[in-house]
Amino acid sequence: MRTSFRSKIAGTGCYIPTERIRNDDFLRHEFYAEDGTRIPQSNEDIIKKFESITGINERRHVTDDLVASDIAFRAAQDALESSRVDKESLDYIIVAHNFGDVSAQNRRTDLLPSLAARVKHLLEIDNPAVVAYDLPFGCPGWLQGLIQSDYYIRSGDAKRTLVIGAETLSRVSDPHDRDSMIYSDGAGATVLEAIESDAPVGILAHAARSDTRTNAFLLWMDRSYGPAPDQDLMLKMHGHKLYEYALKTVPLLVKQCLAKAEISVKQVSKILIHQANQKMDEAIVQRVFRLCGEKTMPENVMPMTISWLGNSSVATLPTLLDLILKGRLDGHSLTSGEIIVFASVGAGMNVNAMVYKFE
Repeated sequence: MRTSFRSKIAGTGCYIPTERIRNDDFLRHEFYAEDGTRIPQSNEDIIKKFESITGINERRHVTDDLVASDIAFRAAQDALESSRVDKESLDYIIVAHNFGDVSAQNRRTDLLPSLAARVKHLLEIDNPAVVAYDLPFGCPGWLQGLIQSDYYIRSGDAKRTLVIGAETLSRVSDPHDRDSMIYSDGAGATVLEAIESDAPVGILAHAARSDTRTNAFLLWMDRSYGPAPDQDLMLKMHGHKLYEYALKTVPLLVKQCLAKAEISVKQVSKILIHQANQKMDEAIVQRVFRLCGEKTMPENVMPMTISWLGNSSVATLPTLLDLILKGRLDGHSLTSGEIIVFASVGAGMNVNAMVYKFE
C-alpha cells in the first residue's frame, strides 16, 4: 500500500525591520501624477485619504546595511529554530521575492547568485543535496512556494522544505508617487515537513491562476514621476484596476480551493489574506462568504497587520502566520483541528489560495 504523505507546517519565523516610517514622514514629500504634474491637494489631504483607504498608519523599512537576502536569512533562522529541524536535512530552500538584493548605495537588482543560494550560504549548510532556488511570482510568491513544496512532499521527492518570502520595497519605491506609501520591507519563513497520514491534515488543497492576457501590467516598473526622474526603474501600479481585478478574481479562486478541499467556509477559523489594502481585503473576504452562501462575514476571521507593517509583498502572509502562531497578534490564535485559508494576489497578475488544517 502506497504511503500517504501530507505537508505539515513544522515551524515559522519572520524578520520585522526596525525602521518605523509613519504617515507623517511623508508630509515633506512632493507628490506628482503619472503625467509629471504636481498633485494640487495638500500632503495632509493626500495622506488622510490614503490612510482611510488602505488602513496603513505606518510601515517598516530596513536599515541601510541590510538587503533582502539578509532579512530572508534572519527569518529562516527563526523558522528553523522554532521547527527544531536540522538545517542539513532540508531538501529545498525556496526564496520568493520580486527584486533580488537592492542595496541602499546602488539601487539596482542583484540576482546573481540567487537569493536562495545566498541564504543557504549564510545558514552555513554543507549538504549539496539541499537545493536552493528563487521564485519570482509577485506577492503570491511565498504561497506558491508552499504549493510547490506540497507537490515535492506528496510525490515523495522531499521530506522538508524551507520557504521564505523576503522583500525590500522601500528600495524600489518612488518618493514622488503617492502609491509608494503602501510599500514596506520584511521577511517571513516557513518549514514544511512530510507526515504520514490518511487523515485530512496539513495542506488540504490549493489553487492558482495567472491572468496575463489583459492584466499582466497592472504592476510594472517605470521612471520616477518627479521633475528630475531618477534613472533607476521604480515600482508602479494601476491601483483602481488592480482593486477591481482582485475583487473579481480572488473570491472565485478561494471558493474553488474550498471545493477542492471539500471544506465549507463555515468550517474556516481564519482567512489569512495578503496584506495589500485593508478596504480591498475586507471586500474580498466579504465576497468569499457571499459566494459560499453566507450573508455575513464572521467577526475576527480576518487578522490584519497592514496598519503597522504596510504591504511587504511576499513577506506579508508568512509574517502574519508567524505572529499568530507565536501569540504576538492580539485577539488571534490557532489551535489543533482549526482550518485556515491563505489567499494572495499580485504582479502578473497571479492569484493563489490554500486550505490548511492544523493537526
